[in-house]
Formats: sequence, structure tokens, C-alpha cells
Amino acid sequence: MGCGRVGATLAQSLESRGHSVAVIDQNPDAFRRLDVAFSGNKVTGLGFDRDTLRTAGIDDTYAFAAVSDGDNSNILAARVVRETFGIENVVARIYDPHRAEIYQRLGIPTVATVRWTADQVLRRMLPMGMTDEHRDASGKIQLAQVDVHPGWVGRPLRALEDATGARVAYVTRYGDGLLPAVGSVLQENDVVHMLLRVDDAPAVERVLTAPPVVGA
Repeated sequence: MGCGRVGATLAQSLESRGHSVAVIDQNPDAFRRLDVAFSGNKVTGLGFDRDTLRTAGIDDTYAFAAVSDGDNSNILAARVVRETFGIENVVARIYDPHRAEIYQRLGIPTVATVRWTADQVLRRMLPMGMTDEHRDASGKIQLAQVDVHPGWVGRPLRALEDATGARVAYVTRYGDGLLPAVGSVLQENDVVHMLLRVDDAPAVERVLTAPPVVGA
């Protein structure tokens, strides 16, 4: 929902990855931001209107991003999609970062616009494994944002380290960076940033994007 600059970029990025995409916007002129080659469904209407959502194909949808220019519209649409249509992978764009924690507690991942890109929304819709954020001068050590399977939620951050041999550098929670302390536990919607050897990245990805081993 929303065909502004980021919405159009997101739609085209998803389509380039082989996904079928529908874009909803109440202003038909907004669709001009899409490339002429875009083959997805363009639906004029309100993204929180049930009939509009059905026209866009919500009944056969894997993920939904509410990226209009209004916080209230985005949250309303995200809640309708999740609570009425049962779509689990939902993300909402939020202009006011102070409201983000409230929405997170409603179970809706949010992205505040202060550090906001289409890639951040894409990560929340379609987990991508790992994103390289920084490397040391030798190129052998990296700081990476790591997607973690929901099965790890509720486990100590130390468990992630024990399972991978990497270190949790910090966690982003409701937009704030937190340094792990003894006994820190992974919470839902946490964003995990880890220090690891570049050569170990595939193994770390493989472990953390899968559920933890029972008994581990």
C-alpha cells in the first residue's frame, strides 16, 4: 500500500526477484512512478478497505507492506491485513518513531523514517539471511545484521553465540541500540547485529535462519 518513491522501489525490487506484486494507492497518478515494464497489479483505492484489498489479491498473499505517507493509515491497513485476512508477514512505515514501540507491541514490525529505506522493509517482508554492515581493515572480520528464525525468540543471546561461534555485538529494539548483558534474551522483532569471521558467514546464516536444535 502506497506508491510513493519507496513504495515504487519496493514493488519493483520484489518483482525483479520473481514475486507477483500488487500496488495499492488512492491516487492513480502515483502509479506513474513505476517503470513501464512493471507487470504487477495496480489497484486504486484505500489500502485498509477490505474490498480494495481483495481486488489486490490479499486472499493469496504472502506479505504486505503499508508504506503510504500516513501513520494512521499504515497501521490501520496493517492491522486489517493481519487480523482480518491472517497475513503474518506485515510491516508498516512509521513517521513518528515515538509511536513505534506501541505498534510493535501490537505485533506489527515497524520501520521509522529516520533511517528508512526500501531494503529495510524488504528484509522484514522476506528474510534475507545476512547483510554485511562493516568489515575490518583486513577484510576478515565483519559486522553483520543477521535474520534470526522466530524459534530463537525467548532464548538467551548467549545461545546464539554458542550455536554459531559468532558474537552478538548489539541488538536494535524498538529503534534503540542495546548492548547485550549477561542473561539478555532475544525478544520478538529484535534486530540482531553480530561480529563474525567472513569465512564463517554461510554457517552462521544456516544456523540462525533455522529453528534452534531441540535440547541445544
